[in-house]
Parts: sequence; C-alpha cells; structure tokens
Amino acid sequence: RPLTTGKELTAAHAQYAASLGIPMVDEVSALCGCDWLLDGLFGFGLTRSLEGAIADAIDQVNGWRRPVVSIDLPSGLHTDTGAVLGTAVRATHSLCLGLWKRAFFQDQALDYIGRAELLDFDLPLADVQAVLGAEPLVQRITTERAIAALPLPLSPITHKYKRGHVLLICGSRQYPGAAILSGLAARASGVGMLTVAVPASLQPMLVSHIPDALVLGCPETETGAIAQLPPELSWERYQAVACGPGLSRDAMAVVQQVVQSDRPLILDADGLNSLAALGAVVTLGQRSAPTILTPHGGEFQRLFPTLTAPDANPPGGDRLALVQAAAQACGAIVLLKGARVAIATPHGQIWLNPDSTPALARGGSGDILTGLMAGLMAGLMAKLTTELTDKQSDRQLQTALDAAIAATWWHSQAALLAAQTQTELGVDASTLVQWLHPSLRPHLP
Repeated sequence: RPLTTGKELTAAHAQYAASLGIPMVDEVSALCGCDWLLDGLFGFGLTRSLEGAIADAIDQVNGWRRPVVSIDLPSGLHTDTGAVLGTAVRATHSLCLGLWKRAFFQDQALDYIGRAELLDFDLPLADVQAVLGAEPLVQRITTERAIAALPLPLSPITHKYKRGHVLLICGSRQYPGAAILSGLAARASGVGMLTVAVPASLQPMLVSHIPDALVLGCPETETGAIAQLPPELSWERYQAVACGPGLSRDAMAVVQQVVQSDRPLILDADGLNSLAALGAVVTLGQRSAPTILTPHGGEFQRLFPTLTAPDANPPGGDRLALVQAAAQACGAIVLLKGARVAIATPHGQIWLNPDSTPALARGGSGDILTGLMAGLMAGLMAKLTTELTDKQSDRQLQTALDAAIAATWWHSQAALLAAQTQTELGVDASTLVQWLHPSLRPHLP
C-alpha cells in the first residue's frame, strides 16, 4: 500500500512500486509464506538502536529461518563496527554495494551477514581515490598479493644459507606439542635452516619429530620452562626469531632476552603474556628491528588495556580501529586473530583476510601460523642486506609485513581445503600442517 507517512523519497518509491503492481501488506507476518525475503529496511549509515515495531518485525523474520538477502548490509548492523543495534536481520546473503563496508570484516557481524558478495556498479576510480586516497588504509588480502610475497621461484643456484635461518624458542614440559607444531610449520615454509630452542628434557622428542632441525636443549626451571638460552647462542646466525608457542609464563626472562636482540621477531602466546607484564608499548619502543605480535582477543586486551573499554559496543570495541591504534602505539605489526584476521602496521595500514573457516578454531592452529610466518620471514629477510640503515629498516618492516600477509593467507587456504575434504570437524592442527603444500599448489604458476 502507498505510504502516507515517512520521508518524501520513501513515499515516492512506495508509490512507484504500487504502480508496478507489486503487492503490499500491512503486517510483516503476512510475508511468512514467502520463499525468499529481500531486506532493505536500513543498510548503510544506521547509528540508532532499533526498537518497537521495527525490532519486533526483524525478530519475526529471523524466527522464520527463511533465506534473506540483505541490500548493502543486514538492517540493524552498524556500518563500521558491525555491532548489533538492538536487533538485526540474520541474512543468508548480503549484497554489498560499490565498496566493502568495514562491518563485513568485523567478527561480531559474521553471524548476520551470511554469504557476502560485492556488487560493483562502476564507481569512478578517481572519485574513490579522492575520498579514500590512492592507497586505502584498509585493504583486503588477495591471492595475488599473498603469492607475490612468497620467495618463489627459487634460483637454480640457490643454497640453504640463501633461504634463511630461523630460530624458534618454544615449548615447555606442560606444552611440548606447541614446539613440534610450530617447528613442522616452519619447515613447511621452505626456510633453509631451522633451529628450535626447547627445554633440555624435550630435545629428544623434537629430534624424533623434526630430524632435519637443529634442536638446542636449554636449561629449564623446576616447572619445565626454558630458564635461559644457551650462552653460545649467536643471534647473528638468524634472519628471524619466533618466541612463545608453548613457552609458559615461567620463561619471562627468556622473553626479555629475546626482545633485547636486534633480530626481526615474532611474539606469540606466552611470549605475548610476558610482554604484557613487561609493558608492551615501552618495551617494544626500544627495538630497532621489526616485531610482529600475534594476539587473540584476550591477549590483545592484556597487551593494550588502555585501548579497550569494559562497556564498549561491540565488546572490546571496533576491531579494526583497535588493531590500528595498537600498531601505531607500539611501533610493531599487530596481527589480531579471529574469524577475520586483521594485520595493522605502525603506519596505519590494515590488511584483512576475507577468507577463512571455523575449522581453525582448534588448539595448535596458532602455533602453526607462527612457525609458518617465522620461516617465511627468515627466507625473505635473507634476501636483504645486513646493514641497518634507515632505508633498510623500512625494507625490513615491509618484508615482515609481506611474511605476515603470506602466512595468514596460506594458513587459511590450507584450512579451507582440508575442511572441504574432511569437514570442519576433522581439521586438527596435525592435519592442518599436512595441507599446507596441497593448498598452495593450485595457486602457483
């Protein structure tokens, strides 16, 4: 029926629809027999909380469990944060118009968006760049971008020392598997040399699982954590270092020693928890080499407590804004884990991984990502000169970002392929390692 209230443009559209013979109803309940529903109640720019009759109507539609296609984004979602404004349509498909909205990359929105597709209606590139800049601060990780960061093809005269040497500092008596998983993933990266530092009691186990690695047995605490690194360890041998998987919080002295080194560094798991106790912003401000932090939500809050508010909506705040602020505050690359991994640089750039799977929600998945990233970073860093000039420092930071982008994409592609073959329930961490190279093969020239 033609609208007699509301905005003039809305009434005009309603009259046009009526002129086309499109039936109209007074109550949303009259639509319950439809096979498909098209949601265009709000979309871009909604900021107020939905309540009253409109909220009741949305709740009814959600209760029917019918296929729903939302225009631009589901009604009731905040365009940027993805927060649910009171209530929101649970769409099965969302057709994003023109340019991706930030909500599509916020974890809290994914239960409402369904299958997302971008509808390109030829916005002039010059107009887009006039608003967003020539190089947008927020960019999606594409297959082409990730593949370009891999150290391929290999030179026919390459040798192991040209392919990088990575040091993993990981494991404890309580968490031996983390060291094995991260070591296997680093090996799969194609790095030339792999050294794994673990508590001395774990050395035989690591040698049996990764015989081609150099395994350093370290003095350990009463609880089975690494007490200190071997005095003969020479940092200059390594192009990249990763510290944290399975380390336990009793190894804080080791984390301090690692952070004080001049090596490109990845901190994960208990490496992050120790860093939080030391003060992330102050501690990382003393480093000259690039650092990558790989926190999940809880670790992020411990690292950057002043960035999150207990009453924020969504809980913890806007993920993209938070990771951007964190990277700028500490001068490190921050990779915030979640359903949509977000990688932020100290310069304010954000890279988003649009493709992933809940199959990765398993213990050990993060250990594999860390090992894979560390191996890739060592291989890429090996191509750079060792003289740390200002220009070289920028190149190292870009190289670290390349490794983070490539590893994040590769890690999720392996999980997606494994899930297609074995279902999402069958992709444990040990299985994931075996799918790293099968997942890469279809994308290479």
